[in-house]
Amino acid sequence: MADFEQREILLEGRRSRTQARLRRGIFLLPSLFTVGNLLCGYYASVASLRGAHDDFDRAAKAIGLAILFDSLDGRIARMTGTNTEFGVQFDSLADVVSFGIAPGLLAYSWGVLNLPGSDSAGVQQIAQFGWWFCLAFVVCCAWRLARFNVQGMAPGGSKHFVGMPTPAAAGVIAATVHSMRGYPIQDWHWSVVWIVLALALAALMTSTIRFYSFKDLPWSRKQPSLTIVVLALLGAAIWRWSEFVLLLIAGSYAVTGVVLHLIRFLRHRLVSRTASP
Repeated sequence: MADFEQREILLEGRRSRTQARLRRGIFLLPSLFTVGNLLCGYYASVASLRGAHDDFDRAAKAIGLAILFDSLDGRIARMTGTNTEFGVQFDSLADVVSFGIAPGLLAYSWGVLNLPGSDSAGVQQIAQFGWWFCLAFVVCCAWRLARFNVQGMAPGGSKHFVGMPTPAAAGVIAATVHSMRGYPIQDWHWSVVWIVLALALAALMTSTIRFYSFKDLPWSRKQPSLTIVVLALLGAAIWRWSEFVLLLIAGSYAVTGVVLHLIRFLRHRLVSRTASP
């Protein structure tokens, strides 16, 4: 009887050690996706500095992969119950590189730095403004991430972000570059429009406009067959016409958040006027 009890104690100890090793592995899994996010951001930054249109397109694709890795690391951490403060901070630091520095460099190199006639005073002035405004994009990205770590989601649940998410803002820049197959802007008029767009995205990140988070979707529950068909068709469309579909998705998300905010604002003003004597 004593030998049996000792054997049970040994087996229980082995099981505990095995579970501890598995637990360490589970904690490692979301961090690997964060490292993948960081790697894509670093590659996109290096590719943006080379200056060829193929490199610009590769940088845009790398930012897209970083968005995918960023969405997976947090979801896997929540599903496995391995959320840690270290993981949160590590993810934010990776996001600064992938969704701040990388798209900022890409926006400057693709939309401003390769303008013809770089010796003229006008083009140099545009390049100088572009440098500052792309820097503003990076600063606003870091500010947005710091605010999220302190304040979290919008009040009332996890359905909405406060301000445009940094992956979505970076996605607009990456999708635009990819839609042009990486060929840089050659007209200073479009370069000015591009600078204004980068500044608008920076302002949206630091705004209080609510953007849908998709965190309340029941991904782990059974879904109708039609949902699977729609997702399969969407994936096929992205694979076949990625230049247009990704730009449509990124642009629609940004515009929808602004439009819904305006609708809520006008509705609130209307209700206030109706209620006032």
